[in-house]
Amino acid sequence: MLGYLRSIALCSLASCTLPTWAQRDQTATISAASGTVVRWSAPGTIRCAMKGRSWAAVQGTCYYPVDLEQTPGTRILISRYGAGSTHLGHITVDAIDYGIEDIVLPDIPQAHPSAVDLRRDARDRAKLGRIFNQREGMPKFTLPLSAPANPLPPGKSFGVKRVFNGKPASQRHTGVDYPTPVGSPVLAVAEGTVVMAEDMFFEGNAVFIDHGDGLISMYFHLADIRVAAGEAVKKGHLVGHVGSTGRATGPHLFFGIRWHNARINPRFVLEEPGKIPSIQSPPS
Repeated sequence: MLGYLRSIALCSLASCTLPTWAQRDQTATISAASGTVVRWSAPGTIRCAMKGRSWAAVQGTCYYPVDLEQTPGTRILISRYGAGSTHLGHITVDAIDYGIEDIVLPDIPQAHPSAVDLRRDARDRAKLGRIFNQREGMPKFTLPLSAPANPLPPGKSFGVKRVFNGKPASQRHTGVDYPTPVGSPVLAVAEGTVVMAEDMFFEGNAVFIDHGDGLISMYFHLADIRVAAGEAVKKGHLVGHVGSTGRATGPHLFFGIRWHNARINPRFVLEEPGKIPSIQSPPS
């Protein structure tokens, strides 16, 4: 059955013909916007799959993150395995308008990067590509995650299309900006392993923590870095302090989440999981 689950994980509705019994079971559905998460709970659930990835359930629940750049109208096949059976469903991706934000950058290198700066950024992207696509371990967290800073004022700007000094950014804003006071401690949101901690061109002083199950938390624009790559951390571990390094107009904390390589709004993992939209299985 696990081998069959892996084969399902590699399917898409456009390219796979599923067995007749599986087609009959494929009635668990939900609609969700890009950048969000849906969940599917059932007693005995142990594994989940979507878009060629398979992972462990978190306390009997499958969480399916929908990437911020996922095309509206896409129908994503998902599966849930447990108690000796595989259940199928799909997520239909809804359109959402996160808005546009015009930002005036001061006279900093990130406002007019040189060829050397862009090569440095390309090296940063290559490192992150390896991190986001690495083998996923067992989850070291439960939901909700703890706050990445204290105090943590309301955040903003997830998903917006940003225009810097009249030039559109290459991608949407993938995290949330919190106007946390300069110098405030920045804290690990759960147990995990630091997979990257260094000064990056656009992100400034940045820390990335792998919490298992493909969940990676990100902390940017820090004034300093207090952890090192390879270091094991617990929930609440000090990783640095709020600053304004990198492409920033002032002190704030950028906090982001990648889950199974999908860019999602962090609020879905900082709030009670019961608030996450749930797939309702059809009656058996």
